[in-house]
Amino acid sequence: MRWLILVLSLLAFPSAAQTRDAGQHFFQPFLGDLAEDLVMARDEGRKGILLMFEMEECPWCHRMKQTILNQVEVQDYFRQHFLIYSIDVKGDAPLTDFSGKETTQKAFALEQRARATPVFIFYDLQGVPVTRFTGPTQTPAEFLLLGRFVVDGEYKKQPFNIFKRQQQAK
Repeated sequence: MRWLILVLSLLAFPSAAQTRDAGQHFFQPFLGDLAEDLVMARDEGRKGILLMFEMEECPWCHRMKQTILNQVEVQDYFRQHFLIYSIDVKGDAPLTDFSGKETTQKAFALEQRARATPVFIFYDLQGVPVTRFTGPTQTPAEFLLLGRFVVDGEYKKQPFNIFKRQQQAK
């Protein structure tokens, strides 16, 4: 009986969190040239570039898109601070890396050691990886905290798990 009441209450009171399609509102269209994107990120005053390494059949990637990356607050925060692209770890699409070398998405993913998916790698404005997070976050709040960790430069002082514990203790 409690389950029925819970289900009915969830149907009666939809989530207060606003959602939008992650494909359209989290990721930006990727034209395949990360070197040019670094210039654009600098010109636009961003902190860097965020790449999500994923593959089509990855259930954790799908979960991130359906429960975290679809949140308006997440989309707005990350788009304010980063250029954001999806990289297919099995993709043969051409890509120019941060140094100007021509490669494929698959080869670039291997060079970045993105084997398990999803892998989120934040790159600074020189194309240097500054933070890596493998797997899904548990909540939108945790993903926002990860973004703050990079934006505020906390990655220079400590690992994310310590930063997260400190923030949760506050």
